[in-house]
Amino acid sequence: MQVLSRVLSYAVDPLGKIAGNPCEGIKQLYSSDRSEIIWTDSDITALKRECSAEIGHAVDLAAHTGLRLSDLLRLSWSHVGEDAIVFATGKSRGRREAIIPLYGDLRKLLKRIPKRATTILTNSRGRPWTADGFGSSFNTAKHAAGIADKDLHFHDLRGTAATKFYTAGLSIRVIAEILAWSEDQVERIIRRYVGRTAATKEAIRLLNSAPKERT
Repeated sequence: MQVLSRVLSYAVDPLGKIAGNPCEGIKQLYSSDRSEIIWTDSDITALKRECSAEIGHAVDLAAHTGLRLSDLLRLSWSHVGEDAIVFATGKSRGRREAIIPLYGDLRKLLKRIPKRATTILTNSRGRPWTADGFGSSFNTAKHAAGIADKDLHFHDLRGTAATKFYTAGLSIRVIAEILAWSEDQVERIIRRYVGRTAATKEAIRLLNSAPKERT
């Protein structure tokens, strides 16, 4: 499946022989649950010390949106609205829209990324990334940063996004909807990676915002 998908991706871009990769969205017989594995801030810092600015933008955008790599590489500036990024995901074959609120840190990140093409992410030549080109550059950066032996995949930045969503004030339910995960999965990540102080502040915020009963 992986080899076939790579061949078909190449037929899409750069050959332009087919409109899309039919392997996207096909369920595999075996899958592992990596939802509780995330990139920590120290992992991201180590990578960004060695990687290009373009790889750094991709890592930051993944950690702030929770979008899969295939969707990130297709994400366009036209998907960025006044209050949210609205994007039809590839895995759902366009049937599901990801709606990501433009919270403060995400707005700041988008302002830092130069607009050099219709897509938000570009390579060093200012052109949209191909999947193979990005994968090769990303793996090179991991080796240069000395974290190639760590069990971290680009996909694991989705868990990092869950923690950023939570500390930005989004509820567990909303985070689960954005990532298409169960609320239990999100709660496990929050318990494991978000500091107790942040979790306590969120609980207080929810209690304070709850409707008051009249006496």
